[in-house]
Amino acid sequence: MRALLASPLGFLVGVSLGALGGGGSILAVPALVYAAGQSPKQATTTSLVLVTISALIGLLPHWRARRVRLLSGTLFGLVGIAGSLVGSHFNAVVNPDVLLLGFAVLTLIAAAAMWRRARTGPRSVSAAASPTAIATMPLDAAAAVRVVLAGVGVGLLTGFFGVGGGFVIVPALVLILRFDMPAAVGTSLLVIAINSMAALSTRLGNGTIVWSTVIPFTVASLLGVVVGARLAHTRDPVQLQRWFVAVLVAVGIYTAIRSALALI
Repeated sequence: MRALLASPLGFLVGVSLGALGGGGSILAVPALVYAAGQSPKQATTTSLVLVTISALIGLLPHWRARRVRLLSGTLFGLVGIAGSLVGSHFNAVVNPDVLLLGFAVLTLIAAAAMWRRARTGPRSVSAAASPTAIATMPLDAAAAVRVVLAGVGVGLLTGFFGVGGGFVIVPALVLILRFDMPAAVGTSLLVIAINSMAALSTRLGNGTIVWSTVIPFTVASLLGVVVGARLAHTRDPVQLQRWFVAVLVAVGIYTAIRSALALI
């Protein structure tokens, strides 16, 4: 019953995903902990299910529009698998309140990144890459190291916190691999899907997936994605981002206070 009562929050998570194209899944963990009554570790697993499904569904229109760099995204995602497995390991052993406190910090970082994007607008860099190959791109040793570090870092975020990490992936693809913004957004969904599926595979047999909560929450979220996508065509995207930032800040502060008090 409590999971069903939390489903409207899943709908709101989906609305933010559909309206903003990403970032909304970061609200799933606190919603599942404080509304659905899940433990932090159960909540991060449920969030991974939501992130995986949302990324795969969101990938389809970008794929049809040829905005997904298949080989580049696959390589980026494969690099991140090691990070996602390590993140999943630490998720299983860390103090739940420490996990929530770290999540609160991540939420505030994501809010700052989205606020900056809302103020400056998305950066666009011309892509010299072919749609399927990374080998044709001018990638020196320093850039290759940055790709590996970014991929592993994103994997750690996905495995540990159960989030997609799109606010890290998109800038990395734009600034390091010189993708244009549409290709970066489309390819980031491929990276997110790979990392989240790898992290989720480590939790399938350990009892952290509570399907009675996962199913209604995810269904409500997917319905919200449809509504959010329509909303994106009728509202100012910058204004939507600013409102979402305000929600992230409030959730981040609330989560930080609750987890910090529990640790005292």
